[in-house]
Amino acid sequence: MPAGGPTGGHILRGAIRGRRRSVVTASLLGMGHQTCEALVPVVVGVIIDEAVAKGSSGTLLRLLVLLGVIFLVLSTCYRVGARITEAAGEQATHRLRLDLGARVLDPRGGADADRLPGALTSIATNDARRVGGAVTVLSYGASALAALAVSAVALLRISVPLGLLVLLGIPPLLWLGHRISGPLERRSETEQERAAHASGVAADLVDGLRVLKGMGAESAAVSRYRRTSQDSLAAALRAARSRAGHEGAVLALTGVFIAVIAVVGAYLAMRGSISVGELVAAVGLAQFLLGPFQLLTFVNAEFAQGRASARRIAEVLAAPAAVEPGDAALPEPVAGRLRLRGVTLGALRGIDLDLAPGSLTGVVSGDPAAAHDLLRCLARETDPAEGVIELDGVPLTGLHPDDVRRAVLVAPHDADLFETSLLDNVRGGPDTDPAAVEPALTAAAADEVARLLPDGADTVLAERGRSLSGGQRQRVALARALAADRPVLVLHDPTTAVDTVTESRIAARLRDLRRDRTTVLVTTSPALLAVTDRVVVLDGGTVTADGRHAELVAADPAYRAAVLA
Repeated sequence: MPAGGPTGGHILRGAIRGRRRSVVTASLLGMGHQTCEALVPVVVGVIIDEAVAKGSSGTLLRLLVLLGVIFLVLSTCYRVGARITEAAGEQATHRLRLDLGARVLDPRGGADADRLPGALTSIATNDARRVGGAVTVLSYGASALAALAVSAVALLRISVPLGLLVLLGIPPLLWLGHRISGPLERRSETEQERAAHASGVAADLVDGLRVLKGMGAESAAVSRYRRTSQDSLAAALRAARSRAGHEGAVLALTGVFIAVIAVVGAYLAMRGSISVGELVAAVGLAQFLLGPFQLLTFVNAEFAQGRASARRIAEVLAAPAAVEPGDAALPEPVAGRLRLRGVTLGALRGIDLDLAPGSLTGVVSGDPAAAHDLLRCLARETDPAEGVIELDGVPLTGLHPDDVRRAVLVAPHDADLFETSLLDNVRGGPDTDPAAVEPALTAAAADEVARLLPDGADTVLAERGRSLSGGQRQRVALARALAADRPVLVLHDPTTAVDTVTESRIAARLRDLRRDRTTVLVTTSPALLAVTDRVVVLDGGTVTADGRHAELVAADPAYRAAVLA
C-alpha cells in the first residue's frame, strides 16, 4: 500500500482479494455453466448429422440423454455459482462499510473534513455497493471469457476459418469495449459525487428543519435543495446516457461480428466445406456468442462504475488524520490540572490559562469562533497551531486521543440524543447500574423530564430526541455528560433552552455534583457563571479579564453587557 494511503485501484483489488476463494469458486462454476451453454448448439449439430440424417433412433436417444445431462450441469452450476458470487459481492460491500465506519469513527479524526454527514453516508452505501458489484461481476466476466474460448475451439473443430475468425476478432472487440467505457467511468464518478452532495444537503436541511421554520426560511431551503437535486439529476442522466451509449455501441459491434460469423458459416456450407449439422452448430454458436458479449459489456460497465466509486472510498480512507497519537502515558490518577500556554488556533491568539484541579471555571467569549476553537483544542479534535495544552503536566499532543477523551469530556451544546430510552441515553449502555446515574439525572433536572414521559426514564425517544422539547433535550444531554464522570468536564452553553428557574437549580446542583472535579463552563449564562470559582473573559482571541462573576459584573462594562444583555 502506498505511503499516501490507499488508492481506488488498491480498494478494488483489496475487495477482490478479500473474497478471492469465493470469486474463484464462482468463476469456475460460471465457466462450467457457460461451457455447457456453448456445448448445446454443438450437440444439436451432432444430433442432426449423426442421428436425424442417418435415422438412428439409438444414437438420437443417447445424444438426447447427453443433452439432458448438459442442461442439468448447466442449471446446477448457474444456481450455485450465482449464490456464491452474490454473497461475495455483499460481503465485500459489508467489509468496505466497516472500514469506512472505522475510519470515520477513528479518534484521530480527519475523515469528515469538508464532507457533510449525508455525503459520508452516501459513500458508505452507494459507493460501497458499486465496488461490491464489481466483485460480483468478476466471476461473470471469467465465465464469459470461458464461453468465448469454448466457442472458438468448437468453431475450430467445425472449420478453421470460423475458429480463427472468433479468436482474432474477440481481442479487438474487448479492447474497443474498454475504450468506450472511459466516459462512463468519468461520468459515474461525477454522478456519485453529486448524489452524495445532494444527500448531505438533504440531511443538513432536515436536521435544521425547526430552525428553518422558525426563521421563515423554508422557501430558501427548498430552493437550495432543488438546485442541488437538479445538479444530481443532470449528472445521473449524463451517466445513464453514457451507459446506454456504451452498451449500444458494444452491442452494435457484437452484432456485426456475429453476423460476419453467420455469413462465413453459410458460405462454407454452400461450398460443402461443412455439413448441415455443422452449419446449425456454427449458427447456434454465433447466436450464443451474443450472451457472453453482452455479459462482458455489463461487466465492463460495472467495473467502470466500481473504479469510480473505489476512488471516492479511497479518498475517505486516505484522509489525513486531524491529530496524531502520542506515546505518553495518561497520569494515574488524573488530578485534572489544565494549563494552556501560548495557544494559538483560528480565532485564538496566544491564550495563557491555568486551571487548578477541582476548580469550576467559567469562560466568556464574545466571539463564537474563539469559543469553538478552544473547545476543539480541549477535545483534541485538532492541535494548536502554536503553544501547548497540558493535562497534569503532560502535553495533550503526547497522548493518544482516546486517552485524552477518557480524561477530558467536551460536551457541545447541540449534542444529539439516540433513538433509545431516556435512561440508556444517559447511562451510555445497559451494563451501567441505573442507580449510578440518578445523581446526574437530578443535577441536570432530567429526572423531571422523565416524570413527564409515559414510561418514565424507560420511554424510548424519537430520532435525535425530537419527541422532546429543546430544553428537555439539553437536560438529558447534560445528564449524559455528568454521568460520564470524567476528571475534566467542559460544557458549552448547556442550558440555553432551559427556563431561568430550572437553570438556577441546575447551576447549584452542578456545582455540588462536580465538587473536587475540574469543570469548565463556556457560557454567557449569569446563573451558571454565578456559581463558578472564577470567570475568564476572552476578547479578540486573548484573555482580557479574570475574576469572580460578581466582581466582573460590577467593574467591567463589556462583561456586564455580554452576560446580562
